[in-house]
Order: sequence, then structure tokens, then C-alpha cells
Amino acid sequence: MTTFKDIHAAAAARNGGAAALGKKLPKAKSDRALRAVRDDRYLSTMSLRIFSAGLKHSMVQAKWPAFEEIFHGFEPHAVRAMPDEDLEALMDERRIIRHWGKIKSVRANAAAICEIAAEAGGMGAWLAAWEAAQTVELWDQLSQRFTQLGGNSGPYFLRMVGKDSFNLTPYVLAALKHWSLYDGTGKGKRERAKVQEVFNALQNESGLPLCQISMTLAQSVD
Repeated sequence: MTTFKDIHAAAAARNGGAAALGKKLPKAKSDRALRAVRDDRYLSTMSLRIFSAGLKHSMVQAKWPAFEEIFHGFEPHAVRAMPDEDLEALMDERRIIRHWGKIKSVRANAAAICEIAAEAGGMGAWLAAWEAAQTVELWDQLSQRFTQLGGNSGPYFLRMVGKDSFNLTPYVLAALKHWSLYDGTGKGKRERAKVQEVFNALQNESGLPLCQISMTLAQSVD
């Protein structure tokens, strides 16, 4: 039976040793650190992820100062209050990416963050409350409560803000199959629940954050 020790050994061998592999592994923030982040930064990062999907990330990053200015520093209450005509006018704003669905998502997601802040005391507090074993449930909630955070966008957003999560990239799925841990698409609640069980077992064995287990898997195969 495959163990995480086997997977780590293979990943280390492919990356020039355990130390070199360790430098590639992402870091997860503590619950305290997540709670310390302001809601406007969560909305900014969420919007950055949404606008970056399908585009060259460096191009989106270069435009982000203009986004910060136009969307009131991504302060959720201010963005939630933006009238329709202000959003419509942004379709003529050449400093940003003029994608109507994504532009509308900023206001919709600002409203969702305001609701979560009222419920949980802040987006960071809400994220921190989710346990590692509830990762796929958190993905579902991101998809349901926010706009354009379905598919892999939710997990990528979590990685960007430092909330511990695994990502079902093609490399991770290929590694799970290679090590005979899971052979499927990772799509749908039932399949994602199966993957969650695999990651729970690997975390119980290794004691590592999910994000590091995920990256180690990805680095363990060609």
C-alpha cells in the first residue's frame, strides 16, 4: 500500500533532494493570520483570481492598481453600493479588463462578503473556521455564495490567500492515479468526497498541511 513516505521520496528524488523540494512547497497561514487580513484584501484577491482566469496573469497584475482605484480599494460596503450605471460605465474603462460578467461579480461578491462578515465577524474568521477535513465542503460554499468561484477558481483563491487547501490540478490527479490512491475526475460532490478521504489519510500520516501534500503529489510524477 502506498504511503506518503513513498510519495515524498519520489518527489524529492525528482527535485534534487528533500531540501530542494521543501523550497517549492507552499505555506499555509495560521487561523490567527487569516483572521487578521482585512475583508477588502480578500475581495481584492478574489477579484484578481476571477479576472486572471483564462488570461495572462502578469497582464492582469499590471492593471491591478487601476482596479484598486476604480473599485474603491475593494472595500466591500463601498463596492456593494456601486449603482448599475457605474458598473456599466466600466465597459468603456480602458485601464481595466472589460468583461461584463467579471465586472458584475465584484459587486456581487462584495455583498456576499458583507453578509459573511455580519455572520462570522469577517471573511478571515469565516475561512479560519473551516477544518482541513471540510475542504471540499468549503469549495462548495465558495461556489454557492460567491460568483465565478466554481470549478478550480475557489481552490486557487484559497491558495492565494493562504487558507490551507489541496488543488485538483491535472498533475495532482495524475499522481493520485499513479499511486493507486484515486482514479477519477474529481468532479462532483461524490468524487470530491472520495478525494477528501484520501487527503485526510495522507495528512493523518504526514502531519503536513494539505497544500504541501498536494504539491508533493504533483512533484512526484512526470
